[in-house]
Amino acid sequence: MPLTYKQAGVDIDAGDDLVERIKPLAASTRIAEVLGGVGGFAGLCLVPGDVDEPVLVSGTDGVGTKLKVAFATGVHDTIGFDLVGMCVNDVVTCGARPLFFLDYFGTGKLDVGVAESVVRGIAAACKESGCALLGGETAELPGMYATGEYDLAGFAVGVVARRKIVDGSRVADGDVAIALPSSGLHSNGYSLARKALLEEAAIALDARPAELRGASLGEALLTPTRLYARAVAAAIASGADIRAMSHVTGGGIPGNLPRVLPEGLGLRIERAWPRAPIFDLVQRAGAIAEAEMRRAFNVGVGYVFVVPAADAPKAERALRAAGEHPFELGRVVAVPPDRPFEERVEWRA
Repeated sequence: MPLTYKQAGVDIDAGDDLVERIKPLAASTRIAEVLGGVGGFAGLCLVPGDVDEPVLVSGTDGVGTKLKVAFATGVHDTIGFDLVGMCVNDVVTCGARPLFFLDYFGTGKLDVGVAESVVRGIAAACKESGCALLGGETAELPGMYATGEYDLAGFAVGVVARRKIVDGSRVADGDVAIALPSSGLHSNGYSLARKALLEEAAIALDARPAELRGASLGEALLTPTRLYARAVAAAIASGADIRAMSHVTGGGIPGNLPRVLPEGLGLRIERAWPRAPIFDLVQRAGAIAEAEMRRAFNVGVGYVFVVPAADAPKAERALRAAGEHPFELGRVVAVPPDRPFEERVEWRA
């Protein structure tokens, strides 16, 4: 009997079925600049004509071992939302408008329902961020992945006028850092969180610890990454002098904010703020020191703007009008030029 591709583990018909299911999801994210639809070899997108000296801005990321929680719970409709957040939130830190997004989905055996759920989350996040799901790739790779598992990667492209690029070069001593809250762990630190919660404390994913106020552990761990594209657009449109922006991901505030500060400047934090209860549960379960929490997690801060002190009220009003809950995180201060990178964030709270 002749051997077929399906017998080797690759189901072409399932892949075609998935493409047909994805088409309306992608179409729902369409923006004016998109040409054509899903199904060709490449996605086409015009550079907006109203942008002076347009500069394309790109970013790529994944969602790390948060995928393990999706596999264990069977909940797959939010992990794609995370994927978009991890990429688009990076791209907008330059002041860019996100234009389009592409995804890569690799698995050992394609489950069309699972893949469709993942892409549904991707499409929802693209719509919320104002960018198009322009295309992607689904790869069925027998023997590469454990049964029931898959991997994700995302790619985002945005555009900004050259003279409007936000790069941190104008940040000065005395500027104010304005924070936007995170929704929880977002998509970073899950190796430590899973070690503390599932191994050290042996908490079941369907358990409802008192700290989580009625939510199950699985629900808390799968809370989607917040999207900040519309908040960034509102802050920029306010006329406030946005001098730097930071997406707080792996490495926490100390590992991310200094990336957009000129040499010789750091941030002094002199206040505390509320954070999602999952952080306290992780810390208790693993007996994790606060300094380690700050290095591994966003500890409640998902995004940071740096503005002159005089412009802080204007920026905060615009962010509140956009539905955000901004708060002053700290002030930019001079630090010795030889101070180690992560020590440029000084915690006095």
